[in-house]
Amino acid sequence: MTYKCAVVNVPFGGAKGGININPKDFSEAELERITRRYTVELYKYGFIGPGVDVPAPDMGTGAREMGWMKDTYTMLFGRDDLSAAAVVTGKPIEAGGIEGRTEATGLGVFLASKEFLESAEFCAKHGITAGVADKKVIVQGYGNVGFWAAKFFSEAGAKVVGVVEYNSAVYNESGLDVDMLKEHQTQNGTLFNFPGADSSVGSETEATAYMEMPCDILIPAALEKSINRDNAPRIKAKIIAEGANGPTTPAAEKILIDNGSVVLPDMLMNAGGVTVSYFEWLQNIQRVSFGRMTKRWEEKGKKNMVKELFSAGISIPEDDYRLLTEGATERDIVYSGLEDTMALGVKETFQTAEKYQVTYRIAAFINAIEKVKKSYNASGLTTLTPH
Repeated sequence: MTYKCAVVNVPFGGAKGGININPKDFSEAELERITRRYTVELYKYGFIGPGVDVPAPDMGTGAREMGWMKDTYTMLFGRDDLSAAAVVTGKPIEAGGIEGRTEATGLGVFLASKEFLESAEFCAKHGITAGVADKKVIVQGYGNVGFWAAKFFSEAGAKVVGVVEYNSAVYNESGLDVDMLKEHQTQNGTLFNFPGADSSVGSETEATAYMEMPCDILIPAALEKSINRDNAPRIKAKIIAEGANGPTTPAAEKILIDNGSVVLPDMLMNAGGVTVSYFEWLQNIQRVSFGRMTKRWEEKGKKNMVKELFSAGISIPEDDYRLLTEGATERDIVYSGLEDTMALGVKETFQTAEKYQVTYRIAAFINAIEKVKKSYNASGLTTLTPH
């Protein structure tokens, strides 16, 4: 997490923590008790606070659990702290969350991929046609990250041809309807027998093989080690855009690269979540939502500009007028900030990879470690003197 934050220039440190249970084995009431107790234990040992450590949702958790943690902290320890809402991120909107946090990681995967694919240098180097449109995409893992990545790719003109889950998989060379597929999964607990698929399977052993179907981009967005030395030789994707943490083993990455694939590393590609968590934390600290102070002023200026166009005899259709004169919403600002953040991270990673002729993963590590080193040196914590 430290390196991931450094790669995308988010001024956080890094940590991971959790509870070693399967949430499917517990009732909602039990999960609430466990989560609230966990919050108390974190505080007891000095591991939580708006200026100490700020948890965010990960596997098996979401806005609900973050709401419980925020409420527990505020009731017991943060009654007099105006910044208490900033103790966790990924909260429900009603509890101080931010628009766009739910889809942030999947959106970040899409935005970073788009940035690479819009780089003429990147595409020329790897023999890839530029742009997202018409690219064939397979997503492994159809939870929060995988679904939103698939949705944004689909909306940008790509074809999501395959989706792989732990218990099922579907494929359609002409493209899948990602929303209908998600609805089918929610209702049935499986992707199997989705009406919009040319082929589908309903067992774990058969499902993993669908990662090996023909595509341009493979997005592993489930568990670590999903791509390993056993299945890597059969992966046909030109680009592997890592949405999960550690989905590709070192041995598999070497095989993929030797076979001409490009691996875009997790610490860059899935940093959208922590980036928007940072935005949420900032908003909680400031105690005012993004856009609230400027939206109407921005709209006033745009309307004056359009008024001048009308005076010059230029007519604008009603729908276009609305688009031209709307001020930025909180979600607009979050999306804009995330896109700029991912674009800079991609640019820095590509430049370092070119400079040292290394993989994109190593380039991301170089950038992250260099930034951490400079931060330490500027703080006077270390002095690197040659011996």
